[in-house]
Amino acid sequence: MTYKYRMALTRIVIALRRVRDWVIATLIFSLLRLISLLPAHKAIPFVDYMARRIGPLTSRHKLAMYNLSRAFPEKSVAEHTQIATDMWGSMSRLAAEYVFLDQIFDFDPDADKPGWVEVEGADIFLKLRDTNKPFIVFTAHTGNFELLPIAAAAFDLDVMALFRPPNNPYIAKKVLAARRTTMGHLVPSRAGAAFTLARRLESGGGVGMLVDQKFHKGTRTSFFGLEVHTNPLLAKLLRQYECEVYPARAIRLPGGRHRLVVEPAIEIPRQPDGAVDIAATSQLLNDKVESWVREYPGQWQWFHDRWNIKHTLK
Repeated sequence: MTYKYRMALTRIVIALRRVRDWVIATLIFSLLRLISLLPAHKAIPFVDYMARRIGPLTSRHKLAMYNLSRAFPEKSVAEHTQIATDMWGSMSRLAAEYVFLDQIFDFDPDADKPGWVEVEGADIFLKLRDTNKPFIVFTAHTGNFELLPIAAAAFDLDVMALFRPPNNPYIAKKVLAARRTTMGHLVPSRAGAAFTLARRLESGGGVGMLVDQKFHKGTRTSFFGLEVHTNPLLAKLLRQYECEVYPARAIRLPGGRHRLVVEPAIEIPRQPDGAVDIAATSQLLNDKVESWVREYPGQWQWFHDRWNIKHTLK
């Protein structure tokens, strides 16, 4: 095959992928617009109900079940199935809650009683706001993790968040626009992101990071006793800029409510010379996320290829 024909074939494949992405994005946005016509208290449970039935029919369900069998070998197939089903419900709620964020997020730091969203560790938010020192907050894809930066903003705390855009460019553009409206400064996870975050810390600001994603060239660590590669960015930033690191997570509660938890700063592992231990710090992050997932396994994204084994399931 000549170079000319190879290039033509490549352009055709790219065009077809764009058409596919556009069709998928259009279907999703149309569905969300239909959902927005319903009251939140009816729309979100309906999406949950449908996802619990449709999710198990998708190819991603097979990956989720395989991940669960390896992470929880002591559990039965029925237990794995229940966790996966709960996951589909939780993830579908996450998408639907985007539509109703203005109704869902009713947290008021000065309110006498909690509403749909409650915050545990509000004193830490206030401390970070008032001390004006650099800090890093890390979280994982548990519950509605998107509520964490919104909660920070409710305390007038400006956090620059690193995020990985969806693979679908049409969805990514829409999601980024929605997030920027409510979540402040966002940094897409791509070349140059590390420098942007470093400048924020250098100026005394705060940084937020998701630490449970697959990273091909990351530090070799373990997660649920299985080998994974973890992004060493957080540890490398710490090595350059001494600052405190806080774990934070979102937990789904009964009745469609949410609890956002900000934990005290963690102690960072160091080498004998006092430098941040990159490998040990990366493992510490995994251990913290694993403890969260074990507590609420149905609220984590098991269909994510965290262990990079998707190719074995074909």
